[in-house]
Amino acid sequence: MASPRVKVARDKADLVQKLLDTRGTTGVFQTYADIVIFAASLGMRHHQKIPLQEISQSEPAPISLEVFISRGYEWVINLIAISDTQDTQILATDNSEIEVQRIAILEEYANGGLAKLREELRGAVDYTERLLLILSAERFPIHNKEEEFDLSRFL
Repeated sequence: MASPRVKVARDKADLVQKLLDTRGTTGVFQTYADIVIFAASLGMRHHQKIPLQEISQSEPAPISLEVFISRGYEWVINLIAISDTQDTQILATDNSEIEVQRIAILEEYANGGLAKLREELRGAVDYTERLLLILSAERFPIHNKEEEFDLSRFL
C-alpha cells in the first residue's frame, strides 16, 4: 500500500511556495513538510482548524507521510491528533483509517495556520523578520488588560 499523502489547500499553495527557501526568494523553510508542520502547530495554538475545500495538485503536490517521518515530525502529528480528539486510539498504528484521520486533522490545522500566516504576513517583504516577530509574540505575550483604578488603596 502506498504511503498516505498530506495535502495543501489550493488557495494556500502560493503562500506555501513563497515560504519555501529557494534561490532568489524570501522563504525561510527548507521543505514543504517544514511549512506544513509549522502551520499546523500555529493553527493548533490558535484553535484554527479549517477543512480543505480544493486541494493543490501542482506545487506543492501532496507530500508523502514518509517525508514527515524522515524529518522527525511523527511525534508532532501524533500530539496534534491526540490533542484534537482527546482519544488515545488515534495513535493506533495498525489501522489505516485512523492514519487517514490523523492526516486529515494535520491538514485542517495546517490550513488554519496558513490562513493565520497569510493574515500576519500580508504586506511583508521579508518573511524571516515577520516570522521572528510572530514567534517572539507567542513566546512573550503582552497582556493589555486595562485595570480599573482602585481607590480603596488610599483608605
